Amino acid sequence: MTHEIPHDTVLSVRGVSKTFTLHLQDAQRLPVLHRLEFDVPRGTCVVLGGESGSGKSSVMKMVYGSYGVDTGSILLRHRDRVIDLATAEPRQVLAARRDTMGYVSQFLRALPRVPALDVVAEPLIARGEAHHKARERAGELLARLSIPERLWTLPPATFSGGEQQRVNIARGFVTERPLLLLDEPTASLDARNREVVISLIRESLARGVGMLAIFHDLDVREAVADDTVNVEDFTPQPTSAA
Repeated sequence: MTHEIPHDTVLSVRGVSKTFTLHLQDAQRLPVLHRLEFDVPRGTCVVLGGESGSGKSSVMKMVYGSYGVDTGSILLRHRDRVIDLATAEPRQVLAARRDTMGYVSQFLRALPRVPALDVVAEPLIARGEAHHKARERAGELLARLSIPERLWTLPPATFSGGEQQRVNIARGFVTERPLLLLDEPTASLDARNREVVISLIRESLARGVGMLAIFHDLDVREAVADDTVNVEDFTPQPTSAA
């Protein structure tokens, strides 16, 4: 099947609906999204808006391939073609994660005992970059995000929550991929490091990276958002009894 999206678009979400099954509540079905639609053009930051619990993180996980969808398409410009992440095979999703879309989640998930420098460098190494160059780039980002060099050889599990999040951000920005997903990247950061993240986002946008983001920090959202999609506009409405 051939998929088409505008030439300047890296991600197009079309008619996506999602229902969760609550297995601990007699398999009750909970519809959370109905016919969600938006595009992410190159060089723009599209922010998902809505109250807590409206489904913003679920949208992120569907785009990243962690959640399935009931109906609709999630079209990603991957390499020289467009793939539908809603129906792609696992190997295609893994290839898209490696080469096309990065993801800065709310929490760092790193292997135990792996030094912070290698946690950040790993995405570059996975794409074939030489180890010494990948570690050099990782060090640049860690320094920029105020992680002292004395910590680079230690595993991030020993770090504070704010330090772990900065390692997470460095890992997300270490590679230049066409799409970057940001799920509350500044939630546990101080004002200085929020400004660093804003600068990293703006620099990536200027190079043509498309971004899909969730920000609870209003200052950050206003500094980088080009468009906002209110997820609540696509929440199924309860039907009234006859």
